[in-house]
Amino acid sequence: MGELWPVPDVLAYLAGRWRTERSVRDLASGLEGRFEGITSFDVLDGGGLISRESGAFTWQGVSRPAERTLRYLPGSGPGRADVCFADGRPFHGLDLASGHHVADHPCAADLYRGEFTVRGADHWRTVWRVGGPAKDLLLTTDYLRETPDV
Repeated sequence: MGELWPVPDVLAYLAGRWRTERSVRDLASGLEGRFEGITSFDVLDGGGLISRESGAFTWQGVSRPAERTLRYLPGSGPGRADVCFADGRPFHGLDLASGHHVADHPCAADLYRGEFTVRGADHWRTVWRVGGPAKDLLLTTDYLRETPDV
């Protein structure tokens, strides 16, 4: 797994643009897909960040546009955030003060368990295991900070 990289201020760390690469495996069928795109974390009025992910998702050879929006609101300390869906519903807490965090999100009869690992100043990863009667998925996403052209 490598060294963990503690994050004293999660919102400051996430701010900016990240190249986003996600593999999606359906563990029941063995099928695999891939998302490639950009995630921008921009300042929200009133505090926090809005995360806008956009790119292309390829599944069984068919590529389609894909996007999602999340809100990262200030948590109980600078290493923490409360992650919400675009409509304001709670998704999960996030505490990267140690460089590692595990979060659960029940969704109907399925359970989403996310593991967040900070690899360095410009790289972090999420691994979501989704299990239940409707889903059996493994989603692994790497975020690599985009640096402005000089």
